[in-house]
Parts: sequence; C-alpha cells; structure tokens
Amino acid sequence: MTTDVWDRLFSEFSRVYAATPQLQDFCPFPTDIKPQNVVAHDIPARALLESDRGLTTRDYTGLRDAFVAAARHALWRETYKGTDIGQDFLDRFGCYCLIGHGGAFSSESLFAYVVYMPPGLHYPWHDHPAEEIYFVLAGEAEFHRQCHPSQVLRPGDASFHASSQPHAMTTHDHPVMALVLWRDGFATSPKLT
Repeated sequence: MTTDVWDRLFSEFSRVYAATPQLQDFCPFPTDIKPQNVVAHDIPARALLESDRGLTTRDYTGLRDAFVAAARHALWRETYKGTDIGQDFLDRFGCYCLIGHGGAFSSESLFAYVVYMPPGLHYPWHDHPAEEIYFVLAGEAEFHRQCHPSQVLRPGDASFHASSQPHAMTTHDHPVMALVLWRDGFATSPKLT
C-alpha cells in the first residue's frame, strides 16, 4: 500500500513537471530516479496539513492531494530543531522530501520537497548553497528575497533563490503548499541568517 502512495505521488509530480516550463527551465527532469525506502517520522504539522481545508488550487489538485495522502508515510524534516526558532514554528512548519535524502526516490541532479505552512506563520530568513525554486501548488504566501521586493505568490507562481541568497516566507490569512526543488549544494542544510 505504501508503495502505491509514493508511486501515485511520483506520477502526479512527473505530470506537473512535464507541463510546467518554470520547473523544466530550473532543471531538466532527472533521468537517474531510483526508488528507496522511507522511514516515516511524524511531526505536528502533518496533522495540520491533513485537516487544512484552505489549500485551494485549481490546476494542482492531483499533486496537492497526493502530497497529503503520502504525508503519514513520510520522513518529516526537523531542520531547525535545536535552534532558537521557537516551538510554534517547529509545531506548525512542515517539510518532507519526495526525491533526495529521506525521500521515496533518489537522484543526483535534483531534490524535491513539499513545504506546508498554515495561516499566520513566518519562516525566518535563511539560506543554503543549493539553488532553489518554490512553486506554489495551493494557497498563498508572501515571499521575501534579499535585494527584491516581497511578492504574494499563488498557485502557478514561482520564486527562484540563488545559491546562498537569503530568503523568507510569510503566510497571512491563507495556508500555503509549495513544491520546492533544489539543484547542486545538496550536502548543506539551510541555516538561519
């Protein structure tokens, strides 16, 4: 059953990727995808995601629903555990990997994550060596990038972050679900700036 959940998610991911020039321009679809085992690890944000009815989208319902369906089988990341980010953030911010370390699939050229934030949460300024693109699947959020004006992004909108470019994100009245892709710099986790 778990394999079916990951296969469905990968199928939806592949379909959206093939139909989205912004993602293809960021990185060609990997040709070295291999399945790998996932050791599930739960965090409080998983339950928030599963019960959130504000993740509205028109074009990405299949991928949104597949990410939600796989949530209880995922290894949820705790990148900022042990920092001074605060318990509220740790309890409400959610991220798990589809392709990459801890994900159901591996690749040497691309890592893919889902990020979920409920309404009224701020993801503080951070950076990492990997280049990154956030592609909003559902809901909306205000994206902040160093040297750029802040922008509210909705489904189908994207934010590119160059290597080591500080960036942050804030949800206001709506939650957000975003597909996050990384290329290069996989060995170094994000750090607060």
